[in-house]
Amino acid sequence: MWHLVCGDNAVAGVAHCIGAETAKQSLRVMRDDLAVGPLADIDTPPCQMRSDFWQQLWPASVQSQPDFGPELSSDALWLKDLAQQTQAVTVWDGDSASEQLLLARVAAALESSSVELWRVACGTGDSRVVSRKAVAMHAPDTLAALHQPRLLSAAQRQQLAAQWHAAVAENAAIRRWRDGAFHGVSHKHIRQHLLHFCTDQWQPLNRVMASVMVECDGFFATDFFLWWCARELVASGQLVFSAPLDTAYAEQTVKCS
Repeated sequence: MWHLVCGDNAVAGVAHCIGAETAKQSLRVMRDDLAVGPLADIDTPPCQMRSDFWQQLWPASVQSQPDFGPELSSDALWLKDLAQQTQAVTVWDGDSASEQLLLARVAAALESSSVELWRVACGTGDSRVVSRKAVAMHAPDTLAALHQPRLLSAAQRQQLAAQWHAAVAENAAIRRWRDGAFHGVSHKHIRQHLLHFCTDQWQPLNRVMASVMVECDGFFATDFFLWWCARELVASGQLVFSAPLDTAYAEQTVKCS
């Protein structure tokens, strides 16, 4: 059986649950943050639009820059081949929009297949900051208690696949997960939050970013994503950095222009 997790931070806990040898053979890490960026060509290698988004977002000061195209293409091709295999698939998911999108994406990949799709639900069902739990947020022992795989029915798989197809068709800049559904919003949603926490006085950029994270219901806004949004606001003249754009965000201060 394949075990799929969203991001490297979930690996240790899941490996603890299924055993190191099983993890070595059948645990696959899907590293793409599906909550942000275009999805229109994500299932069509070379996934150029999505690759270009990550290349643009990646900060110049962080070396070396990953070559996103091959990994995105590898994921797309692996999922396309999944329906032809005989191994069942288990997706470990929490309240992260990316994890929920991964579950929906796998359901879509198996739409015409008899391959079994299992789910290990590790979230609270509530994507608000105060209550949400991603797989990686659980201690290994806690995760072990949640390790109760459930076979998804044909109707559940159909519903999830439909959600994935709708998200791809909408191609929103950001996808928030709320009440079991995905809601697309523009980058303005996050940029307004960044502007809200900035003033005409200099303050550390990482403090502003942390303030946005604390209020970011519906998806996990990463530091790199927020840093890129802040750079875009600087480029549009709405924010000012105290140092060059390629300065690490932990060393950067910011204010409204």
